[in-house]
Amino acid sequence: MQFGAVVGHATATVKHKGFVGSKLLVVQPLRDTGETDGDPILAIDRIGSGPGMKVIISSDGKAARQAVGSKDSPVRWLVVGVVDG
Repeated sequence: MQFGAVVGHATATVKHKGFVGSKLLVVQPLRDTGETDGDPILAIDRIGSGPGMKVIISSDGKAARQAVGSKDSPVRWLVVGVVDG
């Protein structure tokens, strides 16, 4: 798990069935120091986070596929929590 900052959202007119019903967010991974850690990633969100929020993300693809209920989903990143304060 890793911290990230939500910098935007993504819209798709056509998407894999494993993404249907999930909000797609653009998240900038962060180090513990608050510095950026690589390029922004696309993560699914099922908890209602949005731009400007600091979140906890997981790259556990298996857990993300379970969250969307699709064993063949290409999902890799999942927002698992919002950082308070």
